[in-house]
Amino acid sequence: MKKLFTATLLLFSLLTYVQAAENESPLITMTMTDITGKTYDVAGTEQGLNIKGLEGKVIFLEFFGHKCPPCLASIPHMINLQNKYKDTLAIVAIEVQGNNNNEVAKFAKDKGINYIAVSEENASELVNYIQQRAQWRGSIPFLVALDTKGDVQFVQAGMLPESSLEELISQLSETTK
Repeated sequence: MKKLFTATLLLFSLLTYVQAAENESPLITMTMTDITGKTYDVAGTEQGLNIKGLEGKVIFLEFFGHKCPPCLASIPHMINLQNKYKDTLAIVAIEVQGNNNNEVAKFAKDKGINYIAVSEENASELVNYIQQRAQWRGSIPFLVALDTKGDVQFVQAGMLPESSLEELISQLSETTK
């Protein structure tokens, strides 16, 4: 009986360890390539995303459209925030109204965008993943805010004022201190 109990306990411990190890592995891995040709490896985790090269930063993942008035109105705010928090904030804007990479590059240049811009064609897996995980139905602008650990802390459909975004940056920066 004692051997059976010990064997059962050992098996339970092993299964618990395997399950814990599985929880740390990414749910999915994908890539996105920005308008400059830089490719980012993205891993979906239980709590959010790990974007290689942006670790330790607050990340604003914004889905926008080139013909969307609120999206266009938010660009100057994002430019200001990227300038102000260049060492601690990464803004990744994914255009989802059908522009190809060259069109997004021209758009970004014309608007003076100083943050990471990506066409949907170069991030389709990530767009599909966010649609599934965040229950996103295509309304834009759509913001997914991650803290410095890559955990999703805030999701918002619709434009936020710059002051609210700045407060969000402050809060997300504090979550890991």
